[in-house]
Amino acid sequence: MKLLLDTHILLWCAENNLPAKFSQYVLDAQNTLYFSHASIWEVSIKYNLGRMDFKINPRELYDGLLSGGYKALPIHLNHIFEISKLPNIHKDPFDRILLSQAISENCFLLTADKILASYPGPIISA
Repeated sequence: MKLLLDTHILLWCAENNLPAKFSQYVLDAQNTLYFSHASIWEVSIKYNLGRMDFKINPRELYDGLLSGGYKALPIHLNHIFEISKLPNIHKDPFDRILLSQAISENCFLLTADKILASYPGPIISA
Protein backbone atom coordinates (compact mmCIF):
# COMPACT_ATOMS: atom_id res chain seq x y z
CA MET A 1 0.00 0.00 0.00
CA LYS A 2 1.22 3.51 -0.80
CA LEU A 3 1.07 5.77 2.26
CA LEU A 4 1.57 9.51 2.33
CA LEU A 5 2.42 10.49 5.90
CA ASP A 6 1.16 13.77 7.27
CA THR A 7 3.63 16.19 8.81
CA HIS A 8 3.09 15.27 12.46
CA ILE A 9 3.51 11.58 11.76
CA LEU A 10 6.77 12.37 9.96
CA LEU A 11 7.96 14.34 12.97
CA TRP A 12 7.02 11.50 15.32
CA CYS A 13 8.93 9.07 13.11
CA ALA A 14 11.99 11.34 13.12
CA GLU A 15 11.85 11.64 16.91
CA ASN A 16 11.30 7.86 17.37
CA ASN A 17 8.09 8.79 19.14
CA LEU A 18 5.48 7.28 16.84
CA PRO A 19 2.26 6.31 18.67
CA ALA A 20 1.63 2.57 18.54
CA LYS A 21 -1.62 3.00 16.61
CA PHE A 22 0.40 4.22 13.60
CA SER A 23 3.32 1.80 13.92
CA GLN A 24 1.49 -1.04 12.18
CA TYR A 25 1.29 1.08 9.03
CA VAL A 26 4.76 2.65 9.11
CA LEU A 27 6.62 -0.53 10.06
CA ASP A 28 4.85 -2.79 7.55
CA ALA A 29 7.51 -3.58 4.92
CA GLN A 30 4.74 -4.10 2.34
CA ASN A 31 3.90 -0.38 2.50
CA THR A 32 5.72 2.28 0.51
CA LEU A 33 6.11 5.42 2.61
CA TYR A 34 5.96 8.87 1.03
CA PHE A 35 6.45 12.35 2.40
CA SER A 36 5.43 15.53 0.68
CA HIS A 37 7.63 18.49 -0.09
CA ALA A 38 4.72 20.42 1.46
CA SER A 39 5.57 18.84 4.82
CA ILE A 40 9.18 19.98 4.54
CA TRP A 41 7.91 23.44 3.64
CA GLU A 42 5.61 23.43 6.68
CA VAL A 43 8.41 22.28 8.98
CA SER A 44 10.70 24.99 7.56
CA ILE A 45 8.19 27.74 8.33
CA LYS A 46 7.28 26.51 11.80
CA TYR A 47 10.90 25.67 12.72
CA ASN A 48 11.88 29.23 11.80
CA LEU A 49 9.04 30.56 13.99
CA GLY A 50 10.50 28.61 16.92
CA ARG A 51 7.46 26.37 17.42
CA MET A 52 8.24 23.79 20.09
CA ASP A 53 6.45 21.02 18.20
CA PHE A 54 8.68 21.65 15.15
CA LYS A 55 12.14 21.36 16.71
CA ILE A 56 13.87 19.41 13.94
CA ASN A 57 15.90 21.17 11.29
CA PRO A 58 14.03 20.76 7.99
CA ARG A 59 17.17 19.79 6.04
CA GLU A 60 18.00 17.12 8.61
CA LEU A 61 14.43 15.83 8.47
CA TYR A 62 14.52 15.65 4.67
CA ASP A 63 17.88 13.90 4.56
CA GLY A 64 16.88 11.50 7.34
CA LEU A 65 13.64 10.55 5.61
CA LEU A 66 15.42 9.83 2.33
CA SER A 67 18.13 7.79 4.06
CA GLY A 68 15.39 5.91 5.93
CA GLY A 69 13.82 4.75 2.67
CA TYR A 70 10.94 7.22 2.48
CA LYS A 71 10.11 8.56 -0.97
CA ALA A 72 9.79 12.30 -1.60
CA LEU A 73 6.64 13.55 -3.33
CA PRO A 74 7.06 16.94 -5.04
CA ILE A 75 4.08 19.24 -5.51
CA HIS A 76 2.73 19.17 -9.08
CA LEU A 77 0.06 21.26 -10.78
CA ASN A 78 -2.43 18.40 -10.77
CA HIS A 79 -2.10 18.33 -6.96
CA ILE A 80 -2.87 22.03 -6.80
CA PHE A 81 -5.86 21.73 -9.12
CA GLU A 82 -7.24 18.87 -7.02
CA ILE A 83 -7.54 21.26 -4.04
CA SER A 84 -10.40 23.11 -5.76
CA LYS A 85 -12.46 19.89 -5.67
CA LEU A 86 -12.19 19.52 -1.89
CA PRO A 87 -14.98 20.66 0.40
CA ASN A 88 -14.03 23.47 2.78
CA ILE A 89 -13.80 21.32 5.90
CA HIS A 90 -10.23 22.14 6.88
CA LYS A 91 -8.61 25.55 6.39
CA ASP A 92 -4.98 24.40 6.78
CA PRO A 93 -3.37 24.74 3.34
CA PHE A 94 -0.68 22.16 4.14
CA ASP A 95 -3.24 19.53 5.06
CA ARG A 96 -5.31 20.33 1.99
CA ILE A 97 -2.35 19.86 -0.37
CA LEU A 98 -1.44 16.58 1.37
CA LEU A 99 -4.93 15.24 0.79
CA SER A 100 -4.88 16.47 -2.80
CA GLN A 101 -1.59 14.68 -3.36
CA ALA A 102 -2.92 11.47 -1.86
CA ILE A 103 -5.97 11.61 -4.13
CA SER A 104 -3.91 12.42 -7.23
CA GLU A 105 -1.24 9.79 -6.54
CA ASN A 106 -3.58 6.98 -5.42
CA CYS A 107 -2.05 6.92 -1.95
CA PHE A 108 -3.64 6.69 1.46
CA LEU A 109 -3.00 9.71 3.65
CA LEU A 110 -2.02 8.59 7.15
CA THR A 111 -3.00 11.27 9.66
CA ALA A 112 -3.72 11.89 13.32
CA ASP A 113 -5.68 15.05 12.50
CA LYS A 114 -9.36 14.38 13.22
CA ILE A 115 -10.56 17.31 11.11
CA LEU A 116 -8.50 16.20 8.13
CA ALA A 117 -9.73 12.65 8.65
CA SER A 118 -13.32 13.84 8.23
CA TYR A 119 -12.77 14.41 4.50
CA PRO A 120 -14.04 11.80 2.11
CA GLY A 121 -11.17 10.14 0.36
CA PRO A 122 -8.19 7.87 0.85
CA ILE A 123 -7.48 8.64 4.50
CA ILE A 124 -6.32 6.39 7.33
CA SER A 125 -6.66 7.84 10.80
CA ALA A 126 -5.78 5.47 13.61
